[in-house]
Amino acid sequence: MKSSKFLLIFFLFINFSCSKDKDDTLIELSSDLEISDFVWKGLNEFYYWQTKVPNLNDSKVENINIYTQFISQNSEPKSFFDILLYSQDRFSWIVDDYVELENSLQGIVASNGMEFGLTRQCSGCDELVGYVKYVHPESSASEKNILRGDLFTAVNGFNLTINNYRDILFADEMMSYTISLSNYENGSFIPDGRNITLIKETNFEKKPIHITKTIEAGSITGAVTGTYKIGYLMYNQFVSGYDEELNDVFADFKSENITDLVLDLRYNRGGAISSCVVLSSLITGQFTGEVFSSQNWNDKLNKYWEEKNQDLNDYFVGSLSNGMALNSLNLSKLYVLTSSESASASELLINGLASHINVIHIGDTTTGKNVGSITLYDYIDNDGNKNPNHKYAMQPIVLAIANSDGFSDYTEGLKPDHEIKESVSQLGVLGDTTESLLSKTIEIINGNFKRSSNQDNLIDNRIIDPEMIKEQKLIIDNTPNIK
Repeated sequence: MKSSKFLLIFFLFINFSCSKDKDDTLIELSSDLEISDFVWKGLNEFYYWQTKVPNLNDSKVENINIYTQFISQNSEPKSFFDILLYSQDRFSWIVDDYVELENSLQGIVASNGMEFGLTRQCSGCDELVGYVKYVHPESSASEKNILRGDLFTAVNGFNLTINNYRDILFADEMMSYTISLSNYENGSFIPDGRNITLIKETNFEKKPIHITKTIEAGSITGAVTGTYKIGYLMYNQFVSGYDEELNDVFADFKSENITDLVLDLRYNRGGAISSCVVLSSLITGQFTGEVFSSQNWNDKLNKYWEEKNQDLNDYFVGSLSNGMALNSLNLSKLYVLTSSESASASELLINGLASHINVIHIGDTTTGKNVGSITLYDYIDNDGNKNPNHKYAMQPIVLAIANSDGFSDYTEGLKPDHEIKESVSQLGVLGDTTESLLSKTIEIINGNFKRSSNQDNLIDNRIIDPEMIKEQKLIIDNTPNIK
């Protein structure tokens, strides 16, 4: 993807305007209720757990007066949306600006280019330390000599704590901030005197193909002999606009005759199903036309599509949407690196391929998102014009997804075959053969693997922010037709 032009490829266009729907009882609503009306009707129709939420029961609209009174009591859109969610739903969300949402699903966000995590400085304490996971090229952070593994304990002169980190790091109006770097010495964080100001670019495009390279490695003392040409790909978001570039990467792997592939998804929170299918098909190639995954929607939609003989499966492909043939590797084995951040489409790739090839999973247990969402808008006419009175849109969970064997039970995350967690205080250079996860993976490939203990106490004190979890995406970009 050579430009930041947004591609409208995965959105479902539904008219929820009561006055325009001939099948609904005409309801005259005041303007301050139209958003709540859109929220309720959208969730009632599409929400995966609709039957488990009494307030979303179909009977709610049988009495117009009762329905109007109900949504009148809950007119604040986000609060109303939240009370309609199933108690176990961690992933649905609503936004007041669908343009921002559309951009984010294509990797276009307000960002200074520094991807970081947060962890408590000690078990149970309120003080936090930020650690740099990686830096996006051509970003503000890339120009400030910030490196993976850098640590910071203060922002804008305030020490980071569990009580203030959201206000000073994630506030929408915070377009710049200054971090104070520290060194980790003998269990303590010592400021090193460097203060670096980072400025967010409003429409920064995060390119998902972060690293691609070929590594030559040989067995030294292990049981396996020979030389290995290992393809390494760090892929950080499933964005369909980059499928052509992804295909080019695999053309290089193919020309270099790689023997093994390491797919690094440790910072990949998900994205489009179609891109997940493309990547899975590039890794393989011998299963074109076979089922990769299957979708299970709510009861009313499953019944509707059954009556319409609608196919709810996703299939391995042999070409891109533009007809370009895939440079598939026909591998029967894949090495995948994950962290607790690996979610959604990343988990789908692991689970989907596991029905067909040997997937060796290395790293940390994944998030546990076996469900997917669509984007719902409020429309007012049959031409598909969005409601000019507001810019709200919803990203509700609408389905569960399984592999071709029917397995989808990984809400607690996919557990690795080899558990190796990143050391927060000693993060290596991504793509370097000495970096902890990649180094251990090469050992596994060549038969020299030796388990080592990780003594980093910071690992298990990392902050998992529920708002960040909601941003983990499995986007349905080929939604069955509803007529």
